[in-house]
Amino acid sequence: MDDLVFGTLSELGSGLRRRQFSSVELTRIALDRLESLGPRYNAVACVLRERGLREARAADRALRDGRHLGPLMGIPYGAKDLLAVRGAPTTWGTRPYARQVFDYDAAVIERLRGAGAVLVAKLAMVALAGGGGYRYPSASLQGPGKNPWNPGHWSGGSSSGTGIAVAAGFVPFGIGSETSGSILGPSANCGVTGLRPTYGLVSRHGAMALAWTMDKIGPMCRSAEDCGLVLEAIAGVDPRDPGSAGRAFRHARGRGRNLRRVRVGYLAGDFEAVHPSARPAMREAQAAIRSLGVGWRRIALPALAIDSVARTIIRAEGSAVFEDLIRSGRVALLEDRRQQVGLRTGLQVPAADYLRAMRIRRLLQEAFARIFAEVDVILAPTRLVPAPRIDEPLDPEWRPGRPGGSRVGRGRARRAGGGGSVALIPAGNLAGLPGLSLPCGFSTAGLPVGVQLVGRPFEETTLIGLGRAYQTITSWHRQRPPMGQAKEAGRAP
Repeated sequence: MDDLVFGTLSELGSGLRRRQFSSVELTRIALDRLESLGPRYNAVACVLRERGLREARAADRALRDGRHLGPLMGIPYGAKDLLAVRGAPTTWGTRPYARQVFDYDAAVIERLRGAGAVLVAKLAMVALAGGGGYRYPSASLQGPGKNPWNPGHWSGGSSSGTGIAVAAGFVPFGIGSETSGSILGPSANCGVTGLRPTYGLVSRHGAMALAWTMDKIGPMCRSAEDCGLVLEAIAGVDPRDPGSAGRAFRHARGRGRNLRRVRVGYLAGDFEAVHPSARPAMREAQAAIRSLGVGWRRIALPALAIDSVARTIIRAEGSAVFEDLIRSGRVALLEDRRQQVGLRTGLQVPAADYLRAMRIRRLLQEAFARIFAEVDVILAPTRLVPAPRIDEPLDPEWRPGRPGGSRVGRGRARRAGGGGSVALIPAGNLAGLPGLSLPCGFSTAGLPVGVQLVGRPFEETTLIGLGRAYQTITSWHRQRPPMGQAKEAGRAP
């Protein structure tokens, strides 16, 4: 029965409708796995057993009465701990907010309840979603997120618990958030499929803010198809979110554009710069996507200061969000020293620097408009390096100056710790573009790696359709980690 939580949403929904199992049975499996295995991987902020069983019983009653609310009906899920849940701790991943409790549900939680989904847990996250920057994976109230494929390695941040919980089969799907890589990064590290929606498509009401102009909430699931089903439930107009785009999303459910009309622009420089241990998987992923009959074109991002622009905006907006925490001195309670310093210094970002960054951001959006006049989808590695060890600092140590090159430190070539996010992640977030990370294999050390697809605003359907086609001819999204059996140098299954 434990295998049920590794099913896709369509498989689980079919089983529930056919009475092969009940929502209560499925929910109890998820709750038991969260309670028994979740702490081993630092994945769980709070298990919601009472609420989960109450919602599961309600779903079973509705199913018996023939009231089917949609494809998520009766399916358990977990939510990143920056989303408000009525009566439950919402810690934002750090000690200063460890006792924080809200008396309402975030908009995403409301929408999922309306779809009949069953909330079973708040999932661990990096403190304050990484606001101010941090140096170690341990920058979290729960400790470093441990990768289910090898607990000696990191799950990625800041949606660390969501990536772990989906990969390890604690829940069939989860909700994460992204400001600059926090959905796509953990999805790639943990071998799951993650969707970053277009900015404003999903309401952020009831979610912790980090950067008002960049924050996005989205699903982390088994497959691209699952991501589409969840996005349909959580997207939509919400006047409580000033950034709401005023649009909904309709999942195509097996339909979509003719792939032979889809033009893919691949970032060849990023594929050439990927860490050597991941290059075979990346080559196979490119070949598989190209075999779908798509158009194929080499492209490059504009020569703009993308990383520094993203950092400036996030630092200025994030420190403004947490100004009371900083000025009160409680910022010293944060788990990571660099984050404490980063938040303090963020209050000193000059207005001229922030405005300059916003002007460059506009140039980037214009550059993307030119790129998308020639292609429909951009393809790149999600990350340049596989998951680092949980005890490594996240300072980049391996940044090749040329394809195949490496930076040498202490007399030997060293792999990056937390570095290795391609420029497409901050660029896509700055421009508010949707992105989809797909598991595409394993490094030579047995760690998952992923590729990302990025599209025009509100064209999630194209990304999901291409991702679904890729997952039809590959099985990486079906792989399961060897829970409790991972070795330091394990091999891919």
